[in-house]
Amino acid sequence: MKKPKDLIPPTGDFLLYQTEDGTTRIEVRMQDETVWLSQKQMADLFRKDVRTVNEHIKNIFAEGELSADSVIRKFRITASDGKTYDTAHYNLDVIISVGYRVKSHRGTQFRIWATQRLREYIIKGFAMDDERLKNPPGKGQKDYFDEQLERIRDIRSSERRFYQKVLDIYATSVDYSPNTEISQQFFATMQNKMHWACHGHTAAEVIHQRADATKPHMGLVTTRPGGIVRKDDVTIAKNYLTEEELHALNRIVSAYIDFAELQALRRKPMTMRDWIVKLDDFLKLSEHELLDHAGSISTETAKAKAEVEYERYRVLIDARPRQVDRDFLEAIKTIESKRKGSQK
Repeated sequence: MKKPKDLIPPTGDFLLYQTEDGTTRIEVRMQDETVWLSQKQMADLFRKDVRTVNEHIKNIFAEGELSADSVIRKFRITASDGKTYDTAHYNLDVIISVGYRVKSHRGTQFRIWATQRLREYIIKGFAMDDERLKNPPGKGQKDYFDEQLERIRDIRSSERRFYQKVLDIYATSVDYSPNTEISQQFFATMQNKMHWACHGHTAAEVIHQRADATKPHMGLVTTRPGGIVRKDDVTIAKNYLTEEELHALNRIVSAYIDFAELQALRRKPMTMRDWIVKLDDFLKLSEHELLDHAGSISTETAKAKAEVEYERYRVLIDARPRQVDRDFLEAIKTIESKRKGSQK
């Protein structure tokens, strides 16, 4: 496959250095969300011979770690002799893979840095470059700060996270009771008021109205990776919301949690009723419609309807031929066609 050639050399940059306190830092200036380095530039980065870098790259492709087709681009570069050459450049995936293989002080620095990030991710579930996020990128560089905020809002409004936060708030009430049923009622009231503010329906109404076995993914907008739908997913109202509704809910939940935490820091005595009134006040301030009734559908009715639709959905999905089945039938047809052709 012929590689595309670019007349303009890449402008990305990859910096590996130590700060004054001895901490290893990496800064990458991107072009099209990656960075392109030649073998010579990688050799300079990791302070190794070009032949060593070339050998590592060959092994990376030979072992199937990366596919050459997707990680190499040729840029037209003017060399020191004044002549122009088409020079292969390699993207960030290759740079990282080479960094894990080279035996040099710089390679060791890189692996220490990468191991620290990976360890943080495995233990905490996230890894952040605080300095990069505090300082907006330069002109022409993509800023991922808003995307990170949106993802955090989405996590905060997940039913389990939100339920835990609401219970934390509820536990500060002077009339707090560890009674599970009362806790669930308090959570349901808070959740329904927020759903109503976003789209004019309670959580149960959303589930009851939108759970449909005949629709793709049973009507769910948010699914597991690969579009997989599990039984537990179909009784979560948030999974049925459109992108616009979901963004609105995420912002309301996130803003209210911040507001409630500020209220709690003031250590003012609050009852459960006070917290619900505070939520109404918060929604009024942001000009959202208030829910002042229990809704037209009970939680039990919505759950039962969703589970029935899920069973119907599973039957319909199981009746469809899988991709592997279609591929097998196609292979059989090809073999039959070749066999008939050879008999003529």
